[in-house]
Amino acid sequence: MKIGIVGDFSPKYPSQIATNNALRHTLAKLGISIEFEWIATTTICKQLEAIKRTYNGFWIGPGYPNSIDGVLSLIQFARENDIPLLGTCGGFQYIIMEYAKHKLMLEHAAHAERDPHASQLIISKLACSLVGQKGEVIIRKPSKTFNIYKTETINEQFRCSYGLSSEYEKQIHDSGLKIVGTDPVGNPRIIEIPDHKFFIGTLFVPQLSSTVDSTHCIIDSFITNVKGA
Repeated sequence: MKIGIVGDFSPKYPSQIATNNALRHTLAKLGISIEFEWIATTTICKQLEAIKRTYNGFWIGPGYPNSIDGVLSLIQFARENDIPLLGTCGGFQYIIMEYAKHKLMLEHAAHAERDPHASQLIISKLACSLVGQKGEVIIRKPSKTFNIYKTETINEQFRCSYGLSSEYEKQIHDSGLKIVGTDPVGNPRIIEIPDHKFFIGTLFVPQLSSTVDSTHCIIDSFITNVKGA
């Protein structure tokens, strides 16, 4: 079995190093043998069918992808075919982008980091940057995420400056991509599709909290679902 980490890897990016390490931590803890590798985003559109056949799950990793189209195509594939998918930090943002474009049919859906003057800014700059911050997240229940954490209040590490635009929150949530985690004032921090095998996005970076002795429950659950796929 194999997991594809969707993103353009750089050894200078701590969140990407942490992604590799967190997978190793969880695989060792669970005693599961699953390979994982990074999928360069510019290769996806050229090799899409081969990639679909190769991987049993996808992690949409943190970072600024070189090809948005490639990333969105794999998110859509996983969403529509019940393939386990986890998105963290930038992955959270591109899950929302894909959903807006292909489920809500908002063809001009855009990300403020790339196109700040777009007419449909689904992802906008946060009022306060969360880069390097640790913050409280309130988990709503019932939700798959609550079942994973088994608690309503958590503290997680962030490295982001962009999130879901407030004007699209209700539309996104009501159409099926549920906002199941927020900060204490209600800003979205976790999204999921409840009837999907595993389809969860976190604006925070859970892999930064993973250690050999204390793995992260979201990553444990993701791996378990990939194994069972």
